[in-house]
Order: sequence, then C-alpha cells, then structure tokens
Amino acid sequence: MLKLNLVHTVAFSGIVLFAGYGLRKFIKPLARYNIPAPVVGGLVVALLTLAARRFGATLFEFDTTLRDPLMIAFFTTIGFGASVGLLKVGGPQVARFFLAATVFAVLQNVLGILIALPFGLHPLFGVLSGSVTLTGGPATGLAFAPLFEKAGVSGAATIAVAAAMFGITTSGLIGGPVSTMIIERHRLKRGRSRGAKAETETAAEIIEEKMPEAPASAPEDEDKGAYLLLKNSVIILAAMWAGSWLSHLFTLLHFTLPAYIGAMFAAALLRNFDDLTGWIGISQRTIDDIGHVALSLFLVVALMTLKLWELGGLFLPLIVILIGQLVLVTAACFWPLFQLMGRDYDSAVMGGGFIGFMMGTTANAMAVMKSLVERYGRAPRAFLVVPMVGAFFIDFTNALIITVFLNIFK
Repeated sequence: MLKLNLVHTVAFSGIVLFAGYGLRKFIKPLARYNIPAPVVGGLVVALLTLAARRFGATLFEFDTTLRDPLMIAFFTTIGFGASVGLLKVGGPQVARFFLAATVFAVLQNVLGILIALPFGLHPLFGVLSGSVTLTGGPATGLAFAPLFEKAGVSGAATIAVAAAMFGITTSGLIGGPVSTMIIERHRLKRGRSRGAKAETETAAEIIEEKMPEAPASAPEDEDKGAYLLLKNSVIILAAMWAGSWLSHLFTLLHFTLPAYIGAMFAAALLRNFDDLTGWIGISQRTIDDIGHVALSLFLVVALMTLKLWELGGLFLPLIVILIGQLVLVTAACFWPLFQLMGRDYDSAVMGGGFIGFMMGTTANAMAVMKSLVERYGRAPRAFLVVPMVGAFFIDFTNALIITVFLNIFK
C-alpha cells in the first residue's frame, strides 16, 4: 500500500490529472462527449482501487486535508462571477433564461424526490440526482456529498459522480437532435432571428467589456504578471476568510450550509463593490484561471477516493430518476423555454444549450450549439445568453436551492 501525505496526495493528483488529459487525447469519445480530464483521471484510480479491493488489497491511502480548501477556493471564484452589472448588460434575454434555469433546477429536485420516495429512498437521494449533479455537475455533487452523507444518503459521492456522468453523456447526445426537431418542425429561418441585430455581442465580448483585465499596476521591482496573480490569490483567500465567518453565523442560526456558501457570498459582495467603485481592481480572467486550477485538483482528489462499490443496489432507482430528469429538461425545450425566448431560430439553438448545461456542463452546451450553427448558420443571441447563464449565474442560485432542500429534508 502506498501511503501519501497531503503534499504527496496533491502531487499525485496532478499526475493523475495530466494522465486524464492524455486519455482524452487518445480515446476520442471522451473528448467528443466533454468528459472532463480530472474526471477521467480520477475515475481510473477509483476503478483500480475497486479492482484491488476485490482481491483484498489496498493500493493507496490518501491524505485529503487539502481537498476542502481547494473546493472552497473554486466556488469562491464562482462567487466573483456573480456580477449584477453583468446581468444587466446581458439584457432581458439573459434574465429570462436565467429565471427559467433556476425554476427548472427546483423542478429537477422535486421530480427526483417524487421518484425516490416510491423506491423507499431518502428524499435527498432525489435531490442528489437532481440539480446537485445535473445542473451543478460533478464538482457541485462532490462538494455537497459530505452533507448528504450526514443527512442519511449513503454513498453520496459515488451516486453524485454516476449521476453527473449520465448527465454529461446524454446531454451531448440529446441536445442537438432536440433543437434540430424544433428548427425543422417550425421551419425556422436559419441563421437569423426576428428582431435581433446581426451584430449581437457574444458572451465573451460582453464579459471582456464588463470585466476587463485589470491594469497591472505593480511596483517597479515586481513582475506585472506575478503581481496580478498574487493580488487576486490574496483577494480569493480574503473572501474565503470572510466567508468562514458568514458560514459560522449561519451555523449559529441552525441553518445547514456547505462550507463554500459563505465564501461565495463574500466573493459576490466584493465583486459588486468593485464594479461600483473600482477600488479593488479584481481581474476576472486571473480569478477564473485560479478557479480552474483549484477545481481540477479538487475533482481528482475527490474522485480518487470514491468508494464505487457503494453504488450497488441503487443502480435501478438512479437510472429511473435520471431518465425522468432527461424527459423533464427535454420537454422544457419544446415548452415553455422555446416560447419564453422568442419562438425563433436562436431560441431553438438555446434549447440545445439548455439541455447541455442543465444535464451536463457549459462545455456540453457550447458543443451542442456549435454543432447546430455549423449546420444551420449563426445564432449570436444564443451564444450570448447560454454561456453567460451557464458559466456565471446558475451555479450561484443552484447552490442556494440545494441548501434550502437540504435544510427541509435533513
């Protein structure tokens, strides 16, 4: 047995992460269906552990001390994306799409509970296989898993990963055909949207304009890039520190919160304060880069320690719930989402993106929409609305939704 301390564990997770990138490059379907490299690498180690266990052997003993700080750091960077100004700049289309995503995140949990109960399962089993892992993805599922375990859902981490992998795979397969069906049924004019300007800005352009790279006003004897990285790392740590006090306050009020919610709130407050004053000089690009690193290492560490044998007899109810979730989100694209977003070509493309991130990740949403525009023509409004909601806003409200359900059914 290989016994690893906290530094060894993170170092090993880094090696496993890049092994995941290598496998994605070698096994093409992994990249085609947007299976994240940390998930690929982490699951390989988890499967090796499962195989060794069948022979009575233990391959690794990990020290996961740094897992939670990495997780909190990532979700803190999500909080920095919750800019009220950015939501306003995105316009009413972004607001409507965001509202629809939030409502259907709630419905995912309600549906999961209604299916879980006849199987004699804890209601939170349905929530875990609802917005936690589908709207939230594997990162949110693994972050909330300890709280679900404490609330009575055995094997929560393994269930979370299984549900998230189902969602990521099926969203890539279903999103394109559903949008194609809507486009063909309504004979929508391809590449144009009623009342939409051809020059509609993309999400990337809006975000770059609203959250430009902060000027690197470093001291003369400091490297500007290193100074910018240092400054934003300290900002993230400060938000995590302030967030720990907020979380402690909620605990005193007997309200169950995951460790990162307080940090997300603190980060959102700092983000909007900086939008108003410009005093802090937050670089969203640097924040996002740091978040990507933290997320990748957190996912690998969490996945390497999965106990896959715990899935066992839960396979049938999990599949039934997930099929129900797929039907729910697919139905939403035909009605009411299509009507809500304008009943035009861009709205149909948004439907594919909606399936992509409500069942998988924003990467799935973008892949689905790109396949549609390659066939039918440009959909600029879809490429503004979907990534802005999927990458910046829905994770924030989804965390609050999950927390409410946890406190109701704990």
